[in-house]
Amino acid sequence: MMNNRAIRYDVSEQYNRMELILTRIKNAISPPQLVTAVFVVLICIGTLLLSLPQSSATGVSIGLLDALFTSVSAVCVNGLIVLDTGSSFSTMGQIIIMLLIQIGGLGFMTLGVMVAILLGRRIGLKQRLILQQTTQSTTVQGLVRLSIHMVLISFVLEAAAALVLTLRWQEEMGWGSAFYYGLFHSVSAFNNAGFSLWSDSLSSHIGDPVVNLTIVMLFLIGGLGFIVVVEVLRKRSWKKLSLHSKVVLSGTGILTAAGFGVIFLLESWNPDTFGPLSLGERILAAFFQGVAPRSAGFNSIDIGSMLAASQFFMIVLMFIGAASGGTGGGIKINTFVVLILATLNTFRGSGQIHAFHRKINQETVMRALAVVVSSISAVLLITMLLTMSEGLHDDNFLEILFEATSAFSTTGMSMGLTGDLTSPGKIIISITMFIGRLGPLTLAYALSQKKKTSKFSYPEDNVLIG
Repeated sequence: MMNNRAIRYDVSEQYNRMELILTRIKNAISPPQLVTAVFVVLICIGTLLLSLPQSSATGVSIGLLDALFTSVSAVCVNGLIVLDTGSSFSTMGQIIIMLLIQIGGLGFMTLGVMVAILLGRRIGLKQRLILQQTTQSTTVQGLVRLSIHMVLISFVLEAAAALVLTLRWQEEMGWGSAFYYGLFHSVSAFNNAGFSLWSDSLSSHIGDPVVNLTIVMLFLIGGLGFIVVVEVLRKRSWKKLSLHSKVVLSGTGILTAAGFGVIFLLESWNPDTFGPLSLGERILAAFFQGVAPRSAGFNSIDIGSMLAASQFFMIVLMFIGAASGGTGGGIKINTFVVLILATLNTFRGSGQIHAFHRKINQETVMRALAVVVSSISAVLLITMLLTMSEGLHDDNFLEILFEATSAFSTTGMSMGLTGDLTSPGKIIISITMFIGRLGPLTLAYALSQKKKTSKFSYPEDNVLIG
C-alpha cells in the first residue's frame, strides 16, 4: 500500500500536470475565442437548466429546442421569446432566466474579476485582455477598476429601480410579488434584455409615468456603455469628457428626440394604437416606443398594430442600437456617428474627419465601415433564410425583416412572428442572436488565424465610385 506521503505527491503531481495543460490551452486561445467559448458554455448550461421539468410552470419539460432558444435570448440579452416568460416558466425557471440575463449583460469576465478580487487573486495580462474584449475598451489600463464600477453601478441602479417599482406595484399585488416583479423587470431593463413577466410586455402600463420613466432610465443608462457612465460620474464636465463619450451622448440625444418625434407624429394618425389614448398617454407611449427599439426590447403598444412607416423606422433604430461597451446591441451609436461624419466629410471634400475639435483616425472609420457592411450582410442573409424556412409571402416581408433585425441587434421586439417560428426558424434566430451579441468582428477575430503582415506592396490605382 502507498503511504500518505506518496499519495500526496501523486495528487500534487496530477494537479500540476492538469494546471500546466489548462495554462497551455488558455495561452493558445485568443481572448475573442475564449469569450465566444464561454458564451457557448453559458448557453449550454442555461439550456440544460431551463429544460428541467422544475423550470416549467406545468412540471413538464419545455423541450431542448425551446430551452435553447430561451437560453440564447437571455444570455445574449435579446428578449425574443417562443414561450411566455410569466406563464410558461415556474419561479425557478424565471430566476434562471434572470441570472442568465445578469451574467450575459455584465459579462462573465466582469463578474469573475469581482470574485477574484474578493478571493485576493491577481488579475493577469491575459485576464485583462479578455476584459478588454468584453468591455470593448481601447486599452487594458484601468479595466479592473472599470469592472468594479460596472458591477457597483449595475447593482445600485437595479436595486434602486426595483425599490421604486416595488412601491408602485405593492398595492396591486402585495409586497412579495411586487418586489419579485420589480427586481425581474429592473434586471431585464438595465441589461436591455426586454424579458417581461406580462404577456403584453408593458402595454398595461402605457399611461403610468413611474413605470415608464423608471424602465426607460434603466435601459438608457445601460445602453450608454459603462465607460461613458463612469466617465460622466467622475468628471462631471462636458469639456473634460473624452471624444467617445461626447459622441455617444450627442448621438443618444439626437436619436432619442428623433425617435420620439417620428413615432408621435406617425402613430397619431393610427386609430389602432394612439386612437384610444389621451395626450399624456400618447406622449409617454411615443417616448417609450421611440427609445426602446435601440436594444431595450420592451413595448408599451402593440408593434404589429403600428403603421408600416413606424415599423420600418423602428427597424432603422434597432439596427443602430446602443453604444459600445454597454448592455445593448446593434452596430452601435458611435459606429453610426463616425460613418455619418465620414460621409459628410467626403461631401465637403475635407482631408480630416473630426468631431468636437478632435481628429478621428482612418483606422476607426474603416472598422466602422466593416461593422456596418458585415451587419447589413448578416441581416439580409438572415432575412432570406427566414423567408425560406417560414414559407411566408411577399406581404410578410416587413415582418421578416423586422424579426431578423431585432434578433441581430439583440433588441427583442417582434411583430408577432417569433411565437410561430418553425424549428429551423428557431435555430436561425438563435444563431442570429448569438452572432449579434458577440458582434461580427469578434466572431471573425475568434475564427481567424494570427494576423500576418504582407511583405509585398502593390502599385496604387483608382476604382470608379458612384
